[in-house]
Amino acid sequence: MKEFQYVITDPLGIHARPAGELIKELSRFRSTITLARGEKTVDARRIFALMGLAVKQGDRIVIRAEGGDEEEAIEAAKKILTSKF
Repeated sequence: MKEFQYVITDPLGIHARPAGELIKELSRFRSTITLARGEKTVDARRIFALMGLAVKQGDRIVIRAEGGDEEEAIEAAKKILTSKF
């Protein structure tokens, strides 16, 4: 399992448009990919799950990937998060 922690810098937090881009990118991978905020963890490829976390600016999130392409999935998530959020 690989993971990446990130503090959201976007003033709007995780909102619909960039969340859609993240989901589109992560959908290419077979690994199980989750996003956690505090004690709550959701499937990082489900828009309603992501939006339900209500991630705001300053929140620390953790992306985890587990599977055959976990390294590539984490790198893709890292690239999107650091450029969009």
